[in-house]
Amino acid sequence: MSRALQVADREKTAERLLNSSAKNSYDPNLDIDWDAPLVDGAYYTPPNRVSLYGTQLWDQLSEEQRIELSKHEVASVASNGIWFEMILMQLLIRHTYSMDPTTRHVQYALTEIADECRHSIMFARAVERLGCPAYGPQRTPHFLGRVLKTIGWGPSMFAGILIAEEILDRIQRESMADESVQPLVRMINRIHVLEEARHVRYAREEIVRGMAGLSRAELAVHRYQAGAMAYYVSRTLINPEVYRSVGIDPKVGRKAALSNPHHQETMKWSAERLVPFIDEVGLLGAPGMRLWRKSFFIGK
Repeated sequence: MSRALQVADREKTAERLLNSSAKNSYDPNLDIDWDAPLVDGAYYTPPNRVSLYGTQLWDQLSEEQRIELSKHEVASVASNGIWFEMILMQLLIRHTYSMDPTTRHVQYALTEIADECRHSIMFARAVERLGCPAYGPQRTPHFLGRVLKTIGWGPSMFAGILIAEEILDRIQRESMADESVQPLVRMINRIHVLEEARHVRYAREEIVRGMAGLSRAELAVHRYQAGAMAYYVSRTLINPEVYRSVGIDPKVGRKAALSNPHHQETMKWSAERLVPFIDEVGLLGAPGMRLWRKSFFIGK
């Protein structure tokens, strides 16, 4: 595709996404009843998606403790979601920093940044409402996030955005459709899923455009970076500190979760839409395959 056609195609996509944003957007401060009581006895995510489900540690927990752990894991995902969103916003600002602001492409990027600001506030209020710590990432991924938002570029930059968004999207779609899950969590997930669908479209098309014409060395760099981001997204979603909420040592809980076939299968399931696309565009391959396997997003 010629440069002119690429620009026209990019503008056409951005125009559609801008129109969709104008018609289908939420203000979580107004559209969520933050004062509504939480439902006694309701899980915060389907129990089979809790990281310890099916382990001996899970069997030793009471029903109340299982629900409590589900709450803290949702809080961990939400607080790490804020971390993801902050990195994403900085990447998009860098991506468009020198571009023409009169283009629809830049205007949609700014719209997406505004979406992510609202999502971050929504996740923060959710953690506050649940009465949980803002777990966030551990030290190493937190540092690497600073590096990524500073040097990330091209298709692997958008792949990192896509990995975080598509994994959360799959998990949240299931949760929002499950009537046994806390209504507050379901509403938060519904808002995020609706608006993230546009962000996924934007990122996917930028990856396709960015892959065209890469040298062999550039392809290797982007494959490795995509694998590294898959690994850290997988490992960061559940902060080990959540296990303290039910009296489990974080190191013991972490070890049990990572060796848990149910948790590994959940990670693989969450990436079922993501991995075929990453493979199709050519980002799935050496030297990043080992990290993809360690992420549990693909089979061993």
